[in-house]
Amino acid sequence: MVVKMSKFNVLDHNLVPEHDLVSEKDENMILKKLNTQKDLLPRISIKDPAVQALNQIYGEIKSGRIIKITRLNKSFGMTEYYRVVSSEVIK
Repeated sequence: MVVKMSKFNVLDHNLVPEHDLVSEKDENMILKKLNTQKDLLPRISIKDPAVQALNQIYGEIKSGRIIKITRLNKSFGMTEYYRVVSSEVIK
C-alpha cells in the first residue's frame, strides 16, 4: 500500500506570522518610507519554509525580493517587518 503524504503549509500554522511578497512596484515606496536601502534590511533565506510556501503561491521567488511579515504585538497591535530574500546561508 502506498500512502501519499500531503505537504504541510507552514503559513497555515497559528504560530507563524503572516508572510507576503511585496510587489516590485511597491518595494521603492517601502524603502523610502523606512528610510533605508534594500541591502540594509534583515535577510530571510530563500530556503526558509515560509519563503518556500510563498513560492507555491507566487511562483519562484528570486533573491533580492522583499517579504513583509505582519506580527501581532501585545503592546503595539499589528506590526510590520520586512526581510530581503537571500540565497546565502544565514546562520
